[in-house]
Amino acid sequence: MKKPVLVLGGTGKTGRKIVQHLSDAGLEYRIGSRSAEKAFDWNKPEDWPEVLAGMHSMYISYQPDLAIPGALESIEKLVALAQSLGLKKLVLLSGKGEREAELCEQIVLQSGLEATVLRASWFNQNFSESFFLDPILQGHIALPKAQAKVPYVDTDDIAEVAFKVLTEDGHDQEIYELTGPDLWTFEEIIDAIAKVSKRDLQFTPISLSAYMSVMKELQLPEDVAWLIHYLFSEVIDAPGNDFISQDIEKLLGRPATSFQEYLNKTVKTGVWNP
Repeated sequence: MKKPVLVLGGTGKTGRKIVQHLSDAGLEYRIGSRSAEKAFDWNKPEDWPEVLAGMHSMYISYQPDLAIPGALESIEKLVALAQSLGLKKLVLLSGKGEREAELCEQIVLQSGLEATVLRASWFNQNFSESFFLDPILQGHIALPKAQAKVPYVDTDDIAEVAFKVLTEDGHDQEIYELTGPDLWTFEEIIDAIAKVSKRDLQFTPISLSAYMSVMKELQLPEDVAWLIHYLFSEVIDAPGNDFISQDIEKLLGRPATSFQEYLNKTVKTGVWNP
């Protein structure tokens, strides 16, 4: 690869791990983030040309999610810029079961560039790096859709797949469904975290309206609150969202990381026992 890879969201859950793979392989890369030397901000498209200039490939991770209003327009602008600057390959991180995200996928796949979509299930790391962590630390977790079964996927697996797709040929026009190998409900997860961390964690099923009232009290940004409502009302228990894919195993030649493997590894970090 003569030109480097741009990793948008290069300090985030998946991006930082992709950057590590690129670094370990001795490949050139550029981190696309608001804190980078050449800052990338989704709200400042006037700065994008400098960030994309000279890049061969681009990993696209949109914050906070491709489903939110305005994401489609941003992806359209980004892809048009990539075309004009001569990028060769695009790899898009998308969300499983999100109709709005699928519109963004089509923009990338129809770009005329070598394009691949990684359509991921909810992340294991949502329970150790994201919005589910705080209530776990407080010891009481109240969530809606308590019995929805989800094939949570590990961000280590996503990053390894992304690195492979970014640095190999043969993935043009592919949509890879990235899931874990098993299904878990929220109640099962909290019980499992309690066991591995040897803590007393209480789980309470609540209605979506009650949960959103709590989110409103926390004064979350409007787009984040919208996304949480959307994910719980439209995505988590949508038909087919409990489908378990074998794409990770096919691509990596090993089984996808199980949620129990994630639990056993994560508890050693102490994140659930501060």
